[in-house]
Amino acid sequence: MMKVLTSLLTFFIHTPLQVVNLAFWGCLIIFFGLIKLALPFPYIQKLLASLMHSFLFGFGSVSVSLVRLFNEVDVQVDIHGDLSKQNWYLIMANHLSYLDIILLIEFAAKRIPAPKFFLKKELIWMPFVGLGAWALEMPFMRRYSQTYLQKYPHKKGQDIETTKRYCHKFKTMPTTVINFVEGTRYTDSKHKLKQSCYQHLLPPKAGGIAFTLATMGDLFTNILDISLLYPDNKRHPMYAMLSGQMKRIVIDVNIIPLPEKASGDYFSDESYRQQFQGWLNECWAAKDARIAKIMEH
Repeated sequence: MMKVLTSLLTFFIHTPLQVVNLAFWGCLIIFFGLIKLALPFPYIQKLLASLMHSFLFGFGSVSVSLVRLFNEVDVQVDIHGDLSKQNWYLIMANHLSYLDIILLIEFAAKRIPAPKFFLKKELIWMPFVGLGAWALEMPFMRRYSQTYLQKYPHKKGQDIETTKRYCHKFKTMPTTVINFVEGTRYTDSKHKLKQSCYQHLLPPKAGGIAFTLATMGDLFTNILDISLLYPDNKRHPMYAMLSGQMKRIVIDVNIIPLPEKASGDYFSDESYRQQFQGWLNECWAAKDARIAKIMEH
């Protein structure tokens, strides 16, 4: 009984602190984003962008510090290779919790360039997150459905071209793009519903990462295949973290080259689509095997 009460008390103290942390850094980012918009001078904009990235890293650092404060947690980071702040990276990660995002931001702070998430345009309205992402120049994707393209065939390819133009500025500044390849958070029920052939993962969605490579494939130095694991808190990692029950976090980073044919017309070229799906499925099978090995320890 005492353990349950302690967990509830921790939850009701820890959760507001995480929200306040998000609001504080989000407001700073939005404020300086508006200043950056009002002062269209390249040198000033570059300085402000660097400042805003430091705010993003500040958010991640404070958030993870709160996680450590309220949890007796062992955070294990394994990096198989060398990373650089001067390179361009595409992160392919599994997705278990909102905590994943916090951990990836904090992981990037001293190792790789500031991360960018490709976001659905509807997320612009999410408090603090939407406008903060806009201020940090994170791309908001506008993906046209097949039904829409059948009705307006002249729009074909414009979603990719628009994003390419938006991402043109990334050529002058090393950047990290994060893609949660499963497209949703993992749960046992989703694993069963999708009849996943993987032990610890949902089937990968090739369209999103193919879209990313089609828009920015010529920029990336490497792909970072990152596995995020909460071995002792697999069912509800977010609640476990907020209530002080998180025991172990594993961040496993495998540095791999881009596929031989990094970009192509995934949505119209059947040959390229099959080739790309085959490559991604191989990556996902290898990732599943690594996760199984980690979970054994």
